[in-house]
Amino acid sequence: MALQPAAGARDLNPRQVEGNRRLCDQLAEVYRLWGYQEVAPPTIERLETLAAGGGIASRELVRLAADEPLGLRPEMTASIARAACTRLAARPRPLRLWSSGVVFRSGVGDAGGQRIEEQLQSGVELLGSGGASGPGPGDGSASPAGVADAELLRLLLACLRRVGITAAHQPRLLLGHHGVLTALLDQVPGEQRTAARQALTGFDPLELAALELPERQRQGLQALMRLRGKPAAVLYQLEQQLGPCALLDDLDATLKAIAPVAAAQGVTLQLDPSFQPHFDLYDGLVLKLVCQGADAPVELASGGRYDALVGRFSSEQERSSASGMGFGFAVEALRELLDAEVGESEPQPPVLVAYANALALPAALDRLEQLHGAGQRAELLGEPCPTRADAEAIAAERGCAASIWVEPGAA
Repeated sequence: MALQPAAGARDLNPRQVEGNRRLCDQLAEVYRLWGYQEVAPPTIERLETLAAGGGIASRELVRLAADEPLGLRPEMTASIARAACTRLAARPRPLRLWSSGVVFRSGVGDAGGQRIEEQLQSGVELLGSGGASGPGPGDGSASPAGVADAELLRLLLACLRRVGITAAHQPRLLLGHHGVLTALLDQVPGEQRTAARQALTGFDPLELAALELPERQRQGLQALMRLRGKPAAVLYQLEQQLGPCALLDDLDATLKAIAPVAAAQGVTLQLDPSFQPHFDLYDGLVLKLVCQGADAPVELASGGRYDALVGRFSSEQERSSASGMGFGFAVEALRELLDAEVGESEPQPPVLVAYANALALPAALDRLEQLHGAGQRAELLGEPCPTRADAEAIAAERGCAASIWVEPGAA
């Protein structure tokens, strides 16, 4: 019989489970305050939905042996977008939804076989609040999509405050924009655009150097690959390449809406035009939150705008106005980062309730529930205990806060 969990899975001890639950509860408090309602997407979905229109590679999907093509969800955005456009279609927009649960991703293990990883995720989705980024009102303010992007980013910062991520964790919010990258790549010959995008988003200078491009254009792409840093400086460089651009104006307005709060929390904003998250779901603003762990950077959250994905589930009449934006926290990575800083906290030790014999058991159970009603952790000794001294010795051996010994006839 196998004595270890499957590769990619692991057993969680009570403290880890409690830590995960505490973080999920804290995040849920913030989501609710911002008007988000909880949904529970299914763990099992059709592969067509899970693939998210090609945004998630087939090799990353955990397939099930079933009569129809089914798999385990690798993330929750696609399922929520599907539900929003079907079962929740009659609800007024925007829809503000949140969820938490385990997601499953397939990869290759050290020995070359399949490795299935399970991760606990908590996140939000804002659907139907403005379409793809475009020109704002012309007064320097953000478009409807930009307003939604700003809301999500401010919500992300509020979540960081609630769970206790501070400047000491060196939080860095990486931001990119699919539309801006597309506009930059429009200057590349059509037959080379896909390869150029892959080289830029994969940060592969060798692949970029191998592209058959005029030297001046190649140098421009190499400079773009290195272009990242403070938003104002990067936006200036992008404007030099693209000229006056509604996308840049919209992005600038969004960043100005979050910059003061981020600075106050010690969160560094980094704009990177070639940054794209792991899943290719997005067609607008994209984000990733990274903190400094004990040995290496730790990714805590990621997400972005996915209007086209929502459009795939929408009716033909609604497709042009379909919109969605969201992010998800990697809860276990967040817990491990915070636990490494303060150590795993021990829960309050319980009171041990012992009883002398079977006649005293009902009174002992009554006493147990009285303690629970007062908010005190307490547990019952599973067998009779002849004396009070024996109960005290057992409680000390178990690390209990105290012991209560109940005799027959006790009230």
